[in-house]
Amino acid sequence: MGENLLKVHGSGNTFYLYETKDEASMDWFKFGEWLCRESNDGGADGLLLVAPSDVATAKMRVINADGSEASMCGNGLRCVARYVLEREGVDECIIETMKANLLVTREPSLMNDVPTYAVEIAPVSFDLTSLPMQYNAQTTLIDECIPTFSTDIRFTAVSVPNPHLIGLVPKEMITSKQHQQQLATMLNGENDYTPDGVNVSYMYPLGEQEIYVRTFERGVGFTNACGTAMTASALVATLLHLVGEGTITVFNPGGFVKCEVQNDNGDYRLRLIGNATFTAHYTFTPQQDEWVLQKLEDTKEQQAYEALVDYTASKLAVFA
Repeated sequence: MGENLLKVHGSGNTFYLYETKDEASMDWFKFGEWLCRESNDGGADGLLLVAPSDVATAKMRVINADGSEASMCGNGLRCVARYVLEREGVDECIIETMKANLLVTREPSLMNDVPTYAVEIAPVSFDLTSLPMQYNAQTTLIDECIPTFSTDIRFTAVSVPNPHLIGLVPKEMITSKQHQQQLATMLNGENDYTPDGVNVSYMYPLGEQEIYVRTFERGVGFTNACGTAMTASALVATLLHLVGEGTITVFNPGGFVKCEVQNDNGDYRLRLIGNATFTAHYTFTPQQDEWVLQKLEDTKEQQAYEALVDYTASKLAVFA
């Protein structure tokens, strides 16, 4: 008899979600890398592992597509939030993540009855040692040009707790991925700046309280969305006075989310609000050194999510 798992997504950031009662029961790094391969029904950006917790309602672990482990994933946490809250029959709870225990809540739908959840994003640090990142013996990097990266882009580095390098870019660097891919590939290989790699986001203001963010994720590559990157970008956009504090709509290649930013004298409080869509049910069984994945059935939830996709496409016509 096979084990059950779900395919889910937050803003088009896709995952397989699996609940285990025993974290020691499997090599999750090997399983996650295998599961995310494109040959497995299109693959995914990562594996979300739901496990028991001694300090919260449940624990979330995030295995990237390359088999590495991420300290946090905002889009993934929304999906885990929905799974755990529905399992418990409650509207809010605490989820344990690698660096913090975070509040998650059920929220009113963003659009078209799409299941919507909010997650706390923390901790926040602008200290370069928290990424880690090394540049010019500085302790922070906020709205600065790094000539070896680009003479046109001003960058800000922040961890939430995933490491992010966020560049405010002109329109032509949104319409083309080339520069971002070259820089992100360099910073996620052997380099003098980010020894553990970094998520690289390019940000462009769209209008009042609206920005666009595209992210090259460490351990994954370009994704439809990265929850911590969108939240970190919303924070940076407030620091640069591109938008005001409060609720910011962040568009991405996969849809859009709402990010809440509050700054109390440097004590940043961040919330990420967006969809948690379950698209299909699967079963898997061990076979020799790998596993066999079998789809049981699709859900109908993606059809509802398409309304967000269509709305996003209309907003992003500016890049056409």
